[in-house]
Amino acid sequence: MSVKGAGQPMAAVGEYETVLPFQAVGVRPIIIKDGDPAAVESALLGLARDKYAVVFVQESCYVASSGYIADLNREYDTSFIPVPGIKGSMGTGIESIRSSVERAVGMDIFAVK
Repeated sequence: MSVKGAGQPMAAVGEYETVLPFQAVGVRPIIIKDGDPAAVESALLGLARDKYAVVFVQESCYVASSGYIADLNREYDTSFIPVPGIKGSMGTGIESIRSSVERAVGMDIFAVK
């Protein structure tokens, strides 16, 4: 059985303090100073073109470039995953998961009854 993305590289995009720890587990850190949206989008496009399987994106960068990420998701197979920054979670990650699951199963299985 083959797993999609198995053996393909992974990267983390964001500020130094957020992405550097990913390097310890073999994820390529891409450091963006001050969350510059143009630099974030350029890095994301390059990683998608280089066929990275998964790119972890600091939440603040993910939110600022969400429209661009949506465009990349339509064109490339790369998965862009929001991760909390050094200041903590903004709730973007859980919302992204909730939205993906709702699209997949047709309902919000996380809804509180």
